[in-house]
Amino acid sequence: MILPDWKIRQEIIDIGQRIYDRGLATGTDGNISYRASKDHLLITASGTCLGQLKPDDILAVDYSGNALSTERRPSSELPMHLAAYRLRPDINAVIHAHPPTATGFSIAGLSLAAPVIPEIVMTLGEIPTAPYATPSSEEGALALAELVTRHDAILLDRHGAITVGSTLEEAFYKMEKVEYTAMVTLTAWLLGKTELLSPEQVEKLWRVSPQK
Repeated sequence: MILPDWKIRQEIIDIGQRIYDRGLATGTDGNISYRASKDHLLITASGTCLGQLKPDDILAVDYSGNALSTERRPSSELPMHLAAYRLRPDINAVIHAHPPTATGFSIAGLSLAAPVIPEIVMTLGEIPTAPYATPSSEEGALALAELVTRHDAILLDRHGAITVGSTLEEAFYKMEKVEYTAMVTLTAWLLGKTELLSPEQVEKLWRVSPQK
């Protein structure tokens, strides 16, 4: 179903507030986009706070990266969003946020890809980490391209995470799951023991996964 731009803008505002309230992005960190039509997407403007978005903070951009009918600049992370839409025709929403615990894992050089939590295995499979890329550069899009065709949630080395979904709410829930995975894994490590699911257990989870 094609949604009118005004409704998409309102949904982006609502999701931005939820991201900000959950502490998944601070200040002017993070960006959100939505595939509005075959000709354009909507994306948050550069320098905006996700917790204080207004309709005119959300810009129409074509798939070549050109802003339409505005002098404001779209998010500097637009290349990552464009890469995701180009490689994943099945998705409509992309969220980039900076979940603090998950980001800490990447800074420590630790992975969230190990099968630890059954619900995460069933819904996300695994959460890989993309190699380091300079923020706001084409490097980020290239690093993402290696993984986004196979994964809906990706940790970006030292730069938060990106999630994709068929709806904005779905992409938001996946971002919550990234931070939840990091928090649970950290807690287990602090308690002194982290047991991985066995290959047989993972295979069984995949068989009953609603995402299969």
